[in-house]
Amino acid sequence: MTAKKEAAGRASRKIPVREKETRKQDAMLRARDEKTRENALNRPPGEWVLRERKDRVGSFLKKHLEQFSFDEFSDEYLKAAKTGEILRGVPVPLREADLSDMNSGNEIPVAIIGENMVWVIGIDPKFKHTDAYVEFILKFVGKKAGELLVNVAQIAAEREAWDEACIHYRAALVLKPDDENAMYGYARICRAMYNSSTDISYIGSFKAEALDYLELLTELYPKFAEGWYHLGFMYLNMGLYTKAHLVWETFLSIAKDKEARREIMQRMRQLRTPMEIERGTNHVLSGRWLDGIAILESFSESAYKDWWPLWYYLGEAYENTNRVDDATEAYKQVLGIDASNTVTMERLISIYEADGKVEMVKKYTDKIALIRESRA
Repeated sequence: MTAKKEAAGRASRKIPVREKETRKQDAMLRARDEKTRENALNRPPGEWVLRERKDRVGSFLKKHLEQFSFDEFSDEYLKAAKTGEILRGVPVPLREADLSDMNSGNEIPVAIIGENMVWVIGIDPKFKHTDAYVEFILKFVGKKAGELLVNVAQIAAEREAWDEACIHYRAALVLKPDDENAMYGYARICRAMYNSSTDISYIGSFKAEALDYLELLTELYPKFAEGWYHLGFMYLNMGLYTKAHLVWETFLSIAKDKEARREIMQRMRQLRTPMEIERGTNHVLSGRWLDGIAILESFSESAYKDWWPLWYYLGEAYENTNRVDDATEAYKQVLGIDASNTVTMERLISIYEADGKVEMVKKYTDKIALIRESRA
């Protein structure tokens, strides 16, 4: 057969039905991912652009501004430093060592000025002169400024300099709000930071920030497997087992790392029972008391019998179906597992008040007061 006939033969060869279906499915998934990304980018900036959204964690970083003084460069200095008009009339952040150099007549390197600005906009993205600082950084560092900041942040994270890493990731997001690596790194560092703290307010703020950025990352970059991997763990730690399972299904559909895939498949198998318990608690939360009881009671003698939410939601379901004695015992089971659970104590107080058991009301009222005093 001649080369011409061979080419004609290849051209006329039919594509197998399975391959056609695969191509069609891939096209549909690409269209879905593009639409998801488009929808995310079309959100109001206040929902996803770091400079525009409510800043949950900036207040915990503001202490680092104390190392800076702000001063305007003279016209002569600006001309010598070749900063052009960018910094004219703009206060520049300077550390004590920088001020000493300037007073000694030494020129402060552009890299030092830029790094100081990075700290300021990373600490406070809404800073009055952020636009000028961003212009300066991009002019003297170039388009790869964001990539450089992410690298600095990663190095800081490796030595557990959490604040420094967080500030540099935030600065990278000021330069480019949808930078994939900056978003991922920022979410991860926020998680590391709340895991390293015992302060309730600090933990809550950084946990919410980490969750927001992982969710946004998976919307903007649906093929970025690590985003789905870590988002699943966040949902798992929040007790959102069904969400974790769904997220990990997506992870498995795109992940290439065999070890990570095996880990997540094992995790998903372990989620079957927690997901069923979650279904029972959702029935209770929706007022379907009997449906909730039917599911949750079946786990009261299982390996999950020491999981206090199981007993709390059983108690709530019992209480709302006039099984007051069962509710009381369920709430006591909660306190046997979590002795400082004030929400459960409040439920018991409500029951004892209705029964006129004044001593029991006082007992749990005093306990709540002691617990709250110790937490203050």
